[in-house]
Amino acid sequence: MLPSSRTQLGLFFILLCPANIIGLWWAVGSPLVMDPNSICRKTKRLAGKQAELCQLEPEIVQEVAKGTKLGVRECQYQFRFRRWNCTSHSKYFGKILQQDIRETAFVYAITAAGVSHAITQACSMGELLQCGCELTRSRAPPFPTAGPGTEGTAWEWGGCGDDVQFGYEKSQQFMDAKSKKGKNDIRALIDLHNNEAGRLAVRSYMRTECKCHGLSGSCTLRTCWRKMPHFREVGDRLLERFNGAFKVMGGNDGKTLIPVGDNIKPPDKQDLIYSADSPDFCSANRKTGSLGTRGRVCNSTAMDTSGCDLLCCGRGHRDETVVLEENCLCRFHWCCVVQCRKCSVRRELSLCV
Repeated sequence: MLPSSRTQLGLFFILLCPANIIGLWWAVGSPLVMDPNSICRKTKRLAGKQAELCQLEPEIVQEVAKGTKLGVRECQYQFRFRRWNCTSHSKYFGKILQQDIRETAFVYAITAAGVSHAITQACSMGELLQCGCELTRSRAPPFPTAGPGTEGTAWEWGGCGDDVQFGYEKSQQFMDAKSKKGKNDIRALIDLHNNEAGRLAVRSYMRTECKCHGLSGSCTLRTCWRKMPHFREVGDRLLERFNGAFKVMGGNDGKTLIPVGDNIKPPDKQDLIYSADSPDFCSANRKTGSLGTRGRVCNSTAMDTSGCDLLCCGRGHRDETVVLEENCLCRFHWCCVVQCRKCSVRRELSLCV
């Protein structure tokens, strides 16, 4: 059994996944999780590139920790209505990481994406000395976007574009260091693939933003730059990949992954992949990492994953009235305070039995 107390988090880290920093970060509930100094004290257990970053670029590790927190929040948002709701309970989450299921694929992808996103954003905000705005000297001129008044407008790169390539490379350096490709190491190949899918969900969907310049509101010149997608868009995109994830098995050479099933096209770099079927997550089971769905709030009228029929696994639900305390009658006072009262609100909830 994995230890549960915060003081035993280091032991949890060793037992769960040696040299796997994700296992340490996802033991949410301890300040250690987001403390880069604590992470770097574990350098003897980290892979070479991870230890190197801790020693030479600790400020990068700070952003890595922020990126992981970003991934945690997004995972919990995207899975909030599912039987497995991306729980942060270390006893159960550790079991999820030890399996090669679709949920684990999403965890690796969203974490790698979060790290890439956070580091890139820190570059644009001027918080890192190693990077800054994207260099655009060698970039082709931007294509005009459709819209009124843009005909004949001159274009040039400017502003502060996001240097997504720097964030991509640092995420790759840190997140991929733990997975070593070896003979018949199919799990490592799958983890590396899902890490890459997460990073590409950021890098491959950069958008162009522009600002007009000219006298009297005219647009004789447009300055354009490239920006990352909002992280919610990244999470939405990875959830689509999760829903269409590919089941794979290892090839005879130990270096390739083969789709399971007949006439299935090979997954591309942005697809999520897994090799084992997920448990149904209906009942609590520490062996599989399932907390079960008993007591979960469901929607009695919905037909999707949030609906009581699916979420409660056919066991039915009960309706319960609860009294919640919420902010109300909020007023803005100059300057700059918002003051609210506390109001009691009765809510009708449906809970899985």
